[in-house]
Amino acid sequence: MSNAFVERLRGYAPLSDADVALLTKSCRTVRDVPAGHHLIREGDPPDPVFVMLEGWAFGYKMLPDGGRQILAFLMPGDFCDIHIEVLKEMDHNIVTLTEAKIASLPRAEMEALVDARPTITHAFWWSQLVNQGVLRAWIVNMGRRKSEERVAHLMCELYIRMRNIGLASGDQCEIPLTQIVLADAVGLTPVHVNRVLKKLRLAKVMELKAGSLNIIDPVKLAQIAGFDGNYLHGRLQKVG
Repeated sequence: MSNAFVERLRGYAPLSDADVALLTKSCRTVRDVPAGHHLIREGDPPDPVFVMLEGWAFGYKMLPDGGRQILAFLMPGDFCDIHIEVLKEMDHNIVTLTEAKIASLPRAEMEALVDARPTITHAFWWSQLVNQGVLRAWIVNMGRRKSEERVAHLMCELYIRMRNIGLASGDQCEIPLTQIVLADAVGLTPVHVNRVLKKLRLAKVMELKAGSLNIIDPVKLAQIAGFDGNYLHGRLQKVG
């Protein structure tokens, strides 16, 4: 049975059969959780490491006025930062966006994998570098891009990430984002996001409807976003 965690890491390093067996074994503690379930809350001790096998989650921070800023989306194969054990407590929240299948790895076991298997270590490092690239892209998106560019850039990024793990078909993929969630990710109001999505749809660039993203004109969408997918190790392009 395919393991999203293994498949993601296999994209970053040539894992041996022994590496795959260890990673698969490490995901033996699996549970099904509903949408809206907090995997960890701000202030909790940073243990264990959560691995997304199915479904989506996101990290976020709450503001004093009750506003929410989404920091990152987690999709199948993603896992929490393995270096966060240096903190005494978590500094953000992680909650499931959809129904999900989650593996829980004790931090000591994750660290033992890193110490024992150089190829797995390389894959973990590479994965963390990609995550840092995503964070830098989000900072630029929030700080310097206009509203239409922000939404277009995030759609490009999420599409590439889904394609990289084999969950995009042609120019379509499932992206379970409501306009409220999307607004909290790009720093806009839901009303503003609605206007931007309508503008992109009428321009025949993309359509986000009922949790499904359809990229109508990938080249134009990338141009609007100013998107360069090097940090994701993939580029937005017409498939087929």
